[in-house]
Amino acid sequence: MEKIIKNGMVYDPLNNIDGDKMDICIKDGKVVDSVSDSAEVIDASGKIVMAGGVDPHTHIAGAKVNVGRMYRPEDSKRDVETKFGGRRAGSGFSVPSTFMTGYRYAQMGYTTAMEAAMPPLLARHTHEEFHDMPILDHGAFPLFGNNWFVMKYLKEGDLDKCAAYAAWLLRVTKGYAIKIVNPAGTEQWAWGGNVHGINDPVSYFDVTGADIIKGLAEVNEMLGLPHAIHLHCNDLGHPGNYETTIASFDVPKDIKPAPKYGNRDKILYATHVQFHSYDGTNWRDFKSAAPKVADYVNKNDHIVIDIGQVTLDETTTMTADGPMEYDLHSLNGLKWANCDVEMETGSGVVPFIYAARAPVPASQWGVGMELFLEVKDASKVCLTTDSPNAGPFTRYPRVIAWLMSNKYRMNLIENELHKWAQTKTTVATLDREYSLSEIAQVTRATAAKVLGLSDTKGHLGVGADADIAVYDINPETQDFSADYMEVEKAFGNASYVLKDGTVVVIDGTMTNPDLYGRTYWINTHGKAEAEEAVKADVEKWFKQYYSVNLANYPVQDTYIPHSVPLIGDSVEAAEGASK
Repeated sequence: MEKIIKNGMVYDPLNNIDGDKMDICIKDGKVVDSVSDSAEVIDASGKIVMAGGVDPHTHIAGAKVNVGRMYRPEDSKRDVETKFGGRRAGSGFSVPSTFMTGYRYAQMGYTTAMEAAMPPLLARHTHEEFHDMPILDHGAFPLFGNNWFVMKYLKEGDLDKCAAYAAWLLRVTKGYAIKIVNPAGTEQWAWGGNVHGINDPVSYFDVTGADIIKGLAEVNEMLGLPHAIHLHCNDLGHPGNYETTIASFDVPKDIKPAPKYGNRDKILYATHVQFHSYDGTNWRDFKSAAPKVADYVNKNDHIVIDIGQVTLDETTTMTADGPMEYDLHSLNGLKWANCDVEMETGSGVVPFIYAARAPVPASQWGVGMELFLEVKDASKVCLTTDSPNAGPFTRYPRVIAWLMSNKYRMNLIENELHKWAQTKTTVATLDREYSLSEIAQVTRATAAKVLGLSDTKGHLGVGADADIAVYDINPETQDFSADYMEVEKAFGNASYVLKDGTVVVIDGTMTNPDLYGRTYWINTHGKAEAEEAVKADVEKWFKQYYSVNLANYPVQDTYIPHSVPLIGDSVEAAEGASK
């Protein structure tokens, strides 16, 4: 079980290693100081070495993902995995089937991915799909922002009960983090409406999006959860929404952080910020507000963002922001699926075509690139496409090449994109090019740290999981700005990928498709008195409102064969945690 990766150029921002030629030693699935002379040698001469990629926000498992697969046979035809070499057959371009999802991530050198929106009532289905997803370590974020219990307790001003309920829901769904989507708006959609901005109250509960963001941020710190609150702001995709975005960022700014909360140092994680960085009053006078949003991120240290970069593909949008999906369906006239998940959330699914020659998609591409290039500190940014919403995760290598090559971006701007990319955004004036260290930061280190997993993920220091990617590009001999197609090819087909020390990919081909990863989830508790009161409320409301009995709601341990429970505060395995 010993291996040594020799002579590679290592990029590991969390350990301040920037292209140093060094060996990485592996034993029993972990990075170690040294190994014996009999260790298996992997020669990485002339190649770069990074920790396995960490995707903090993607949609890969669960009910709405499965709807996307079923009602888009035209998407399934675009990418097909045949049964070969121990691999399972599968299909899907923007929404790949479960086995293919694991394979495609692994081929790019990614070893961890988080499902970013799990309806609690449908948690079992999410975990069933994780069970069929090879290679990846994973976790799922239950949806809290439109939950009746959350809004009831916030209306009553009882944070202790809200925290006790959040802890209970994380435990019974085997969830990892507090996810907030269009706070108050998705519940309003159940009544045929929406909210606009953070100060509109939701019907009956009379709480606003600002109340929900602040309350759940305080709950997150009360429980000492490893990940910051994970926020999808109101007004997604609407011109002028940047004001709501910045106001939302400000809501939890002054909340006192928990004394101990793992190894993250941020209070707020804001997702797919590209979709929330628009100025103007309509699409006629629309322009990018990315410089204003980036300026806020540059000046404030409580926040990490991911981008949601448009990849200029035909794709499948899916989100718990149900009213937004209806707006999208009304705009493009394509088929639409919608679901209201009882007392918890809702969702919609709509295909979309981000055509390079169309004005709005070209502008959205530019807005995402602006955010990447205008935020000065890569430790505040994660590379995502909000897969599959702005494009499939399989386009990450292309996004990396765009970031590393101004020439690639300018060729696209001048020859393929609608002129709005130049007139509505400033992207054509930005010549910054990401270094390999910054690529490692936005694809590994930032995500691992804000998720509270950087003890073992996102780096190659001693004690880290031996999740490692080797790429066939050489900074000593290649000009990445000019050779951008080689960059894209290399990051899409890793030379080697190791998962827990086992080689799973060689030259972009799966070699060990039967290795399965861990499920991370939170096993934590609120105050005992509050938990008793919440238990009574849950039992009462389940009998009164839910379509299932309470006994059929929790996810049993048998659904999670590779379970890694974590607890608040110390982010240690929850062995011995109170029952």
